[in-house]
Amino acid sequence: MKSVMLNRRMGRSRFSVFDTLNITALLALMVVTLYPFVNMAAVSLNQAVDTTLGSNFIWPRKFTLYNYKVILKDSIIYHAFMISVLRTVVGTFTSVFCTAMLAYTLSRKEYILRSPISMIFVFTMYFSGGLIPVFMLIKSLGLTNSFWVYIIPGLVSAFNLIIMRSFIDGLPEDLVESAKIDGANDFTVFIRVVLPLCMPAIATVSLFVAVGQWNSWIDTFLYNSANSNLSTLQYELLKKIQSANLSIGGSATSAFLNQQNAQANMVTPVSMRAAITMLATVPILLVYPFLQKYFIKGMTLGGVKE
Repeated sequence: MKSVMLNRRMGRSRFSVFDTLNITALLALMVVTLYPFVNMAAVSLNQAVDTTLGSNFIWPRKFTLYNYKVILKDSIIYHAFMISVLRTVVGTFTSVFCTAMLAYTLSRKEYILRSPISMIFVFTMYFSGGLIPVFMLIKSLGLTNSFWVYIIPGLVSAFNLIIMRSFIDGLPEDLVESAKIDGANDFTVFIRVVLPLCMPAIATVSLFVAVGQWNSWIDTFLYNSANSNLSTLQYELLKKIQSANLSIGGSATSAFLNQQNAQANMVTPVSMRAAITMLATVPILLVYPFLQKYFIKGMTLGGVKE
């Protein structure tokens, strides 16, 4: 009896020590993860000249919105923001829908070409044609200086296809057979049976595609740089950073030499980069809490098979 009680006490002690170490490690990880983002937000809301005195802080010492005013005073930023939102919404919807349809097709055992087509998509994950062949292909298709260059090339991703197909393979086959017995064709089965059951995987893929669409700027630079009406937010913010580095010479200390009497109305490359980072990150970051539950479930069920 005494030995049993002693073992229970030792078990509780070990469990308590483990909890303490686990919580400490997770708190340290949280601090390391959050500090760069909090520091960037503080720098973006702090006077530029004061930031040059030391940027290692988590709260703005001299609060100001001037860094954001300098960026947002250009009207093209608002138009570029709308283009980025439009390409993110349209690109995410079309990509997820096309990927899901292809994944359902490749999951059907009666489809004789499922293995060759799957191998072709896997091959593209390891080998690509390169920048020049892709550019020539986009140009030959007439997609340059067009909004659809943001949508069509990214309709199907091999990685997202694997996630979606793995999830669909885990669905009960009896549901599909029952629907076909009732007279439903493949498209009806996909829309009314498979698609509603794939919401966790759809949320996961949607998050991947949305983040990629929102952060993309290289396609704007390559294909639509000559058309300002199709410029995206990321590309315009990139130009802002480049212009700030050129106009201020890339030196934060030059602010002291040139404008000592106008410290409040001054920007530096550091403050510009911080404000631009926040403008580019916060909108897409707000989407994640709404998809977090489905994202975790989709990654788990899509990657682990019974």
